[in-house]
Amino acid sequence: MKQQSEGRAMNALSALEPFARAWRSAAPDQERCGVCARAIGEERHEHLVDLESRALLCACPTCGTTFAQPGTGGRKLRLVPTRVAVDPGFRLDEAQWTALAIPVRLAFIFFNSRLARWVALYPSPGGAAEADPPPAALEALAAATRLIAEIEPDVEALLVYGRRGGPLETFLAPVDACYRLVGEVRRHWQGFSGGDLVWSRIETFFAELRARATALGSGDAS
Repeated sequence: MKQQSEGRAMNALSALEPFARAWRSAAPDQERCGVCARAIGEERHEHLVDLESRALLCACPTCGTTFAQPGTGGRKLRLVPTRVAVDPGFRLDEAQWTALAIPVRLAFIFFNSRLARWVALYPSPGGAAEADPPPAALEALAAATRLIAEIEPDVEALLVYGRRGGPLETFLAPVDACYRLVGEVRRHWQGFSGGDLVWSRIETFFAELRARATALGSGDAS
């Protein structure tokens, strides 16, 4: 059983390697669009998910606008939305969280269309690790909040965060932001508990996320 568990963890991390490569370098000298190869430089840009390789690609403003059109990209590329949403009427309680069988209070859950199932990932010093939420727990969560139904497969996730002893927060978040958080943890984790720097980075990340978030169903959240 131990060997099977270790093998599964290794397979999960191997599958996530394309995403890890996207965030391994904190600040590449010259980022380029993954579609047209145009140099992007320091300008703010969007990202695409390659559904076949599971890689994140940078998108220049022109390509970002192109792939934002419905039907563009076919079955291979999908633009990552920029919205962040919350459900004001929902609060994830400890029983619901325990039922999801995720070992840490920082994780994101998204629907992988190639696997045709929900995948839960959480940051660790070695990168992203995978958990396997029971389908019944996910069904119960979907009945409790509209956030689950709103998530776009492959490109958005339910991001959950809570310090020990504190409340759990839930966000509908872009998957590229979730992987950026994984990169922050991987780069800055020190020792057994992570150290002050990594927790400062995590708190800053979520402060920025809260500032961007809009209530689900409002005009700004779509």
